[in-house]
Amino acid sequence: MKMIGLDVGSKTIGVSISDELGWTAQGVKTILWNEQNIKSADAELSEIIAANDIGMAVVGLPKNMNGTIGERGQASEKYAKHIENTFHIPVTLWDERLTTAAAERVLLEADMSRKKRKKVIDKMAAIMILQGYLDSRQSYQS
Repeated sequence: MKMIGLDVGSKTIGVSISDELGWTAQGVKTILWNEQNIKSADAELSEIIAANDIGMAVVGLPKNMNGTIGERGQASEKYAKHIENTFHIPVTLWDERLTTAAAERVLLEADMSRKKRKKVIDKMAAIMILQGYLDSRQSYQS
């Protein structure tokens, strides 16, 4: 079953998908959206979900460093419920602390310009969220 990974920000949603076996995550795109209109990314997500026969979503949950859930975390929880209700697929929330910072480090090490980093950072974070979830399942199954 293929999965979709989402890094939900206030202006963009980074999107990744897994392979059929659930081993690797690949970046798909970054969707511009309006957080005030929770349905604003539905058309693009619907196309991706249908075209890739997605059976589950993993949404990044940005917790505070002390483990509490702040405003961004609450927004992600709300969006996860929206995905579940709109697309009728199960959604798992995945602790994404430091994924954006890690994605930034990877892109800096690749010597990518600031302008290019800005365009791909959310997609890279979505890959890290989904890959973290996939890796946890593999180590749990071993």
